[in-house]
Amino acid sequence: MNFARAREHLAIVLALLVAVGGASSSCTHEAKPSGATLRIVVTFPPSLEPKSIDGRLVVVVATEESPEPRFRVTDNDDTAQIFGIDVEGWKPTVTAVVDGATLGYPVRSLAELRPGDYVVQALVHRYETFTRGDGHTVKLPPDRGEGQQWNRAPGDLLSAPRRVRIDRGTPEVRIDLDRAEPALPEVKDTKYVRHVRVESPRLTKFWGRPTFLGAIVILPEGWDSHEAAHYPLAIAHNHFTREFFGFRESPPDDGLPKVDLDALRVHCPNGHEGDFCDRHGYKRLEQELSHEFYKQWTGPGFPRALLVAIQHANPYYDDSYAVNSENLGPYGDAITYDLLPYLEKTFRGLGPWARGVYGGSTGGWEAMAAQVFYPDEYNGAIVNCPDPIDFRSYLTIDLYQDRNAYYAEGPFRRTARAGERDYLGRVRSTVEQQNLKELVLGTHSRSGGQWDIWEAVFSPVGSDGYPARIWDKASGAIDPRIAQSWREHYDIGHILRRDWAKLGPKLRGKLTINVGLSDNFFLNDAVYLVEDFLKTAEPPADASIDYGARDEHCWSGDHGTFNGVSRFTANARSLKKLADHWLRTAPPGADVTSWRY
Repeated sequence: MNFARAREHLAIVLALLVAVGGASSSCTHEAKPSGATLRIVVTFPPSLEPKSIDGRLVVVVATEESPEPRFRVTDNDDTAQIFGIDVEGWKPTVTAVVDGATLGYPVRSLAELRPGDYVVQALVHRYETFTRGDGHTVKLPPDRGEGQQWNRAPGDLLSAPRRVRIDRGTPEVRIDLDRAEPALPEVKDTKYVRHVRVESPRLTKFWGRPTFLGAIVILPEGWDSHEAAHYPLAIAHNHFTREFFGFRESPPDDGLPKVDLDALRVHCPNGHEGDFCDRHGYKRLEQELSHEFYKQWTGPGFPRALLVAIQHANPYYDDSYAVNSENLGPYGDAITYDLLPYLEKTFRGLGPWARGVYGGSTGGWEAMAAQVFYPDEYNGAIVNCPDPIDFRSYLTIDLYQDRNAYYAEGPFRRTARAGERDYLGRVRSTVEQQNLKELVLGTHSRSGGQWDIWEAVFSPVGSDGYPARIWDKASGAIDPRIAQSWREHYDIGHILRRDWAKLGPKLRGKLTINVGLSDNFFLNDAVYLVEDFLKTAEPPADASIDYGARDEHCWSGDHGTFNGVSRFTANARSLKKLADHWLRTAPPGADVTSWRY
C-alpha cells in the first residue's frame, strides 16, 4: 500500500469519527493534522454581527457560478462539493480551517479533490443555545422565518462566490465572510388569505423560550357576508411555506413562455424545476393552475370551508411532523388542542366532525399520523405518497431485520442500498450518500435534512441532549434498541396492528392512501404493508388505497394526467372528497347547511 495514500485514508476515518461525535474544529489551534498541504482558511470581520458565533461552517466548491454554489448542493451526481466543521465561540479575524482531515461530500477529503478551477463560497449557519424544559442544553439553528434552510437563513454569514485554482501546489485558499443574509420581507394579508401567528405555551415550556405556531388561512368565498355561517376546516399538511401552495389570486405573469404540455409530460413529469422546464412553460403552468384553483374557490358550487396550511418550522427541520416528540416537543398536542381550536374560534369553524387533513410526502405522513394518533379529532385523511408509514420498509431498509442501513450484506459481498430512483428504477443516489451529505451539513442531526429530521422526531433524547442515533453515521450499523423505540411510538403500520381493536371503529372509512408504483423514494413499499393489514382488518377499515402506474413522487390519485399537473389540482380534489365525507358522516343535529351556499 502507498503510505501517503494510507495517511490520507486515516485522515478521512478520523474526520468521520470527529463528525459523528460532533467534536468542534473551529480555530487554527484546534485543527487536526492534515493529510494534504492544501487548506481553506475562513475569517469574518468585526464589522459583521454577532461578535461570537456558534454554528456550522460550510465551504462549498462548485464548477459554475450560477446559481450560487450554496444552492447547488443536492443528492444528484451534479451536486456541488461541500466541507463542514462546527464552530463554537468563533470570533472576528480568528481563522477557521478546512483541511485534509475535514469530512466532505461527495468527495470525502480535500486531499481527493481533483485539481482545477472552481467557484468557492463559504457560509456559517448560526446556532443558538436552548435550555430546554427537559433539563438539556443544546445548540441548534432556530428558524428565522425561512423554513429552516441552511443556505438561506436570515442572519447567517456568507461570502461572495469567487473563482480559485485548487491543486496540490496551492498551499492555502483564503475566504472572508463579507455579508449577512438579509431578513425576509413581511407577507401581506388579502381578502381571502390571512396569516396567523400564536404562541404555544406547550412548546414555549419545552424549548425554554417563546415558541410560536403559524398558519395561513384561506377564507371561503362569502365568509365576510355570511356572518352566521360556520365552516369545516381542511388542513393541508406540507413542508413550510410562506404562501399557500397552489393558490394564486392574480392571472399568470405576462411574458412567461407558453405551456408545451407534451414536452413537460416527457421531461418534467414531476414538475421538477430546471431550465428546460422553464423554457417549455412550467412556471406558466404552475401559475395558470394555481389561479384556476382560486377561480374554483371563489366560484359557484365549490365547497365552502376554511383551508389551512400550518407553519411549524423548528430548530431541526422545516416542519415538526405534527406529532409529539422527545426532541422537538409536543407539536401534535399544540396543533390539535391549541392551534386548531383557536382558528375555529377566530374564523367560525365547526369542530372535529368537520375537520379533515390531506397532504403529500411529509404532509402525507402527517395527515395519516394526525388521523391515527388523534382519531376523535379529525374526520378524514387523504394520504398521498406518505413518508414511510411502516418501518419494515423504511425506504429500502427494514429497521427490524436489517443490520446495516447502507448495505445489504451477505457472507462474501455487500450491495449499496438505493435511496432514490427514477420511474425506470435507475438509482439516483444511495442511502449512504444522502446520509454523508447530511453529516457534512450538520452533526447531532442538525443538517435540516430528511434523514436527520426522521431521527430527531422518532428517536428518544440521547444522553447529550441531541437525538439518539438510529444508526452509526460512519458505518450504517443499526441500533436495534432505538429501532424498537421507533416501532412502539411512530411506526404507524405497527400501531394500527397493535391497537386496531380500539382504533378500528374510530378510523373506519376515514383513510384514503394514494402512491405511485414508481415512487422515487420507494414509499409505495410501506403502503403495501399497511394495505395488507387494512384490507383484512376486523372491524373493517373501509380504507381506499390506490396506486399510480409508473407514477413517481408524489402521486395524489389522479389517473388522468401526470404529477407535474396533478400536484396543482390536489387542493380542489381533496376538498371535494373531504366535503362529501363530512356530509355523509355528520352527527345528528350537526350544521350541514350554513356553509353550503
